[in-house]
Amino acid sequence: MLNGLIIAIDGPAGSGKSTSAKMVAEKLGYLYIDTGAMYRAITFLALSNNLIGKDDEIVSSAKQCDLKLKFSEGNTRVELNGKDITSRIRSTEVNQFVSDVSKIKEIRKILVEKQREMSRNSGGVVMEGRDISTVVFPDADVKIFLTASLDIRAKRRVKDFMNNGEVVALDDIKKNISTRDAIDSGRDDSPLIQAPDAFVIDTTNVTIDEQVSLILEKVKQKADEKKLNLK
Repeated sequence: MLNGLIIAIDGPAGSGKSTSAKMVAEKLGYLYIDTGAMYRAITFLALSNNLIGKDDEIVSSAKQCDLKLKFSEGNTRVELNGKDITSRIRSTEVNQFVSDVSKIKEIRKILVEKQREMSRNSGGVVMEGRDISTVVFPDADVKIFLTASLDIRAKRRVKDFMNNGEVVALDDIKKNISTRDAIDSGRDDSPLIQAPDAFVIDTTNVTIDEQVSLILEKVKQKADEKKLNLK
């Protein structure tokens, strides 16, 4: 990093990671990296080529693909092999298989290196995912772990699907999130766990503005310690 902090935000699906990270990055003028979008993009690639269950072929495709994230005006655009697939990576089908693809060890290695490469030479980065503060950046300056009740997380996901023009059943989403929680927390490689030194925020009854303020308080404390000027 040239002159900024590494801010790592982890947590399960629907805990508010993406929204918080985007807002924090915008307020600080930092680079924002949506790691979940990267895993979704590879899952979309696997689905498009009928590769689900063929781990070696998924890895081969991931190595050869051109994956880019473009963050502008609060939104992340995802490009895969020159095509914008932003609206397609949030489908129920991608949602169903993303944890299965994410647990492939070689896929995680490929994307972790991409994530580190994206952050190099930036003036500060906000990265969110499930293993950012434990694997990608274990020495991150600020580590945040977001959590929330299953019911609240499921309702948020239903709203996301509705905003994307897709109607889904709440019970189906709750079951999907519960399954993803088990897969993400139980996988051998880079499981979803809370870093011992992470600041935990339960977002069940906390507004997005409140959780962003809590994160920024921690960021300011660290910036003061390192004598860095924030935006």
